Amino acid sequence: MWLGSLSSRQRTTLLGLAHNVVVSDGILDPHEELMIDEFKREMDLGSGLEPEYHELDGIDAIFNSRSSRLVAMLNLLRLSYSDGAFEIEEECLLKEIAAAFQIGDDDFLLLDNWVRRFLALEDEARSLIRS
Repeated sequence: MWLGSLSSRQRTTLLGLAHNVVVSDGILDPHEELMIDEFKREMDLGSGLEPEYHELDGIDAIFNSRSSRLVAMLNLLRLSYSDGAFEIEEECLLKEIAAAFQIGDDDFLLLDNWVRRFLALEDEARSLIRS
């Protein structure tokens, strides 16, 4: 979502952060892999680019605007739910990223709530399409 608004450097960094999120719980779920492929398509990164671990140090300078930080957080939260479970390791990592982005706990909860509602609407739409 809105990944096309990110700069080239932000896109490759987000891919690395996405990798951090999916491996944080020690399980690489096929749904997570599909979502990373979706991210690559939306960011026009090419399917051959493999995500790699990205240090959190300095991500605030790469995502230097509030809008780019919110785009990153919304997509990383969405990714964390793609396997059907929001694991504690994922939550801890995302809260670290939020802190680096100067996103407070209240705003983190608002973003999380928005993502959960968005995912519920996507599920509802899939059900309508299938019926």
